[in-house]
Amino acid sequence: MTDIIPGVNYRFSDPGLLAKALTHRSAGKRNYERLEFLGDSVLDLVISERLYFLHPGAPEGDLSRMRARLVRAETLKEVAQQLGLGDHLNLGSSERKTGGRRRASILSDVLESVIGAIYIDGGYDACRQVILDIFGTAIESLPDVERLKDAKTRLQEFLQAGGRPLPLYSLVEERGADHAKEFTVSCSLGDAQQRTTAVARSRRKAEQSAAEAMLGLLKES
Repeated sequence: MTDIIPGVNYRFSDPGLLAKALTHRSAGKRNYERLEFLGDSVLDLVISERLYFLHPGAPEGDLSRMRARLVRAETLKEVAQQLGLGDHLNLGSSERKTGGRRRASILSDVLESVIGAIYIDGGYDACRQVILDIFGTAIESLPDVERLKDAKTRLQEFLQAGGRPLPLYSLVEERGADHAKEFTVSCSLGDAQQRTTAVARSRRKAEQSAAEAMLGLLKES
């Protein structure tokens, strides 16, 4: 039973904890779900603490956006891939056959479970150092705070700065089977003829794309 993960600068006193952290529920009852729950909270705390001291003048909203970017599933998946966690996963046969080692949801969960296991095995200080090590590049490469705001928020702020009314979003069309729906959404302005449309697999994403297109239209004019 191994007590280390290549790429993670930590050696477990209890290798059984690491084995549990790497075991998906499809492989048995002794799996990583409880450790994932714990790791999620520890990760939030460490990242929040780091951003708080790294950006002493940033308001709460900006700090929240930066943290959200770092702890989102996509970022966790990327970090897990860099560490090669998928190669060490203990999966049931069904998950192995369907590509579980590469699935974003599993990779993000197992990273949080490993963090939870390190916290239990070595305490907060050791766990904090591991998190800062493996998230160092992601923290350093955070984009400008304005770019972290979603398109609908940026459009709203842009319009409010000019004393203009808020945009209107309307569902133009919904089509396709339940498992493959497409939503067409429009974004229009109450004080102008400008209107944009976008198509996406969810209404939320279509609204964001329509808002992004509207922002581009407004800035061009």
